[in-house]
Amino acid sequence: MSNKAVFGKSSWPELLGETATVAAAAITRDRPDVSVVVYRPGSRIDQDYNPERVRLLLNNHDIVTDIPVLG
Repeated sequence: MSNKAVFGKSSWPELLGETATVAAAAITRDRPDVSVVVYRPGSRIDQDYNPERVRLLLNNHDIVTDIPVLG
């Protein structure tokens, strides 16, 4: 984890219900400095906070089910 100051968008409520592809592209466009990590049903989700990561939680149809947030 770095000590970089975080600037820019930190949540994407408008992506709730979007496809994983659309959501990942939007996050990368808004914040090219963070990694997008995709979690499908049954995936083990790390509970640590990482200011350089955005989690995409998806359903079985690759639709975003939770608001993507930085961390």
